[in-house]
Amino acid sequence: MKCKSHFYFFLILFLLVGLPQISAFSQENWPDGTPISSWFQDYSKLKLEDLGKQYIITEHGVIADSTLLQTEKIQRIIDQASQSGGGVIIIPEGTFLSGALFFKPGTHLHLSEGAVLKGSDEISNYPLIPSRMEGQNLDYFAALVNAYEVDGFSITGTGTINGNGLKYWEAFWQRRKEDPNCTNLEVSRPRLVFIWKSNDIQLQDVHLINSGFWSSHYYQCKNIKLLDLTITSPHEPVKAPSTDAIDLDVVSNVLIKGCYLAVNDDAIALKGGKGPWADENPNNGENTNIIIEDSEFGFCHSALTCGSESIHNKNVIMRNIKVQDAIRLLWLKMRPDTPQHYEYITVENISGQARSFIYVKPWTQFFDLQGRPDVPISYSDHITMRNIDLDCEIFFDVAITENDRLSDFTLENLQIKANKADFDPSFVNGFEVKNVFVNGKKLDR
Repeated sequence: MKCKSHFYFFLILFLLVGLPQISAFSQENWPDGTPISSWFQDYSKLKLEDLGKQYIITEHGVIADSTLLQTEKIQRIIDQASQSGGGVIIIPEGTFLSGALFFKPGTHLHLSEGAVLKGSDEISNYPLIPSRMEGQNLDYFAALVNAYEVDGFSITGTGTINGNGLKYWEAFWQRRKEDPNCTNLEVSRPRLVFIWKSNDIQLQDVHLINSGFWSSHYYQCKNIKLLDLTITSPHEPVKAPSTDAIDLDVVSNVLIKGCYLAVNDDAIALKGGKGPWADENPNNGENTNIIIEDSEFGFCHSALTCGSESIHNKNVIMRNIKVQDAIRLLWLKMRPDTPQHYEYITVENISGQARSFIYVKPWTQFFDLQGRPDVPISYSDHITMRNIDLDCEIFFDVAITENDRLSDFTLENLQIKANKADFDPSFVNGFEVKNVFVNGKKLDR
């Protein structure tokens, strides 16, 4: 009996102590089965004192005045910091009006509590320069905050970058009244933040609001962390058109964590190029290894969107999310003039409300085959949606063409309330459905 009691004692001890040790060393994987780097488990915040010499702009001739344009003075401080070995440009409490600012190697931006960097609402204060918009490289207006080839760039602090976008929004809607088919680029509007060819980027704690165009855009970057950001623009009384919160454009290794996003367009959009030969253009490319977690979405056209300018997205995880008022939870834009491949995307542990649970349809706005005789084939495969409790208007909002290929979709552990509960699995080649309830009724394949 004594031996048996010793056996059970050590068995219990092993279960209590041994198993956690085993799980602590377990490796989390991407949807395609490859290991996720430990880089994604580091949520540490940057400390102001570690960013180098501090340049408080009011100590260098800039005054707190929301009506006085001070672009040149602030830019001189940035240039001085870079030429002197780097440092952090500090916006103190108060409101400071500026046009486009260009951060240089070794520099950072910090917005103190109560600080507002306010964008000019005159487009002349944003120079027309080589840029990237809507899946193409072209000359376009600079953003309010720009970083070109600035590895290690960061934006920190609890202050606000305010795009002051009302004038741009009103101009866009006036143009739409004149021509309902006008494109987004016909009305000159600046973005709030644009970062290009820069690696090891971190934005934390700041508020990005009222952008004239896209709120933040990352192009050809690696290792991006967006932690505890608040990104907002209104959808009423004046809609802020095309103010995507986060546009990821030919990037790899992205962690979006603890953010609140509510904008009058897509919350997170994966881009990368458009056009019938987009996959052959060296300016375009794929988005890979992206985690979006522990965040909340207010009003948006979609929480997560692939497209409309996108050629390849792979290994994307969106998890532990509350959705309050999204028009769509997951949107796969199948663009008929562009070869696309969306693969290994997992959406899990979601609660809240959206108009459409999943939306997969052709995106035909402004498309152009440019003389290509055949229509490119587009693919979406290995799409998993699981552990979701959602109220929606439409459950399965899917309608594809003969040029779209959907395969290997999985729906698992869903509790869905929907006014339109129709489900047609024939659109997908290889559809796995496990423990899915729509309006209390278990879904059968």
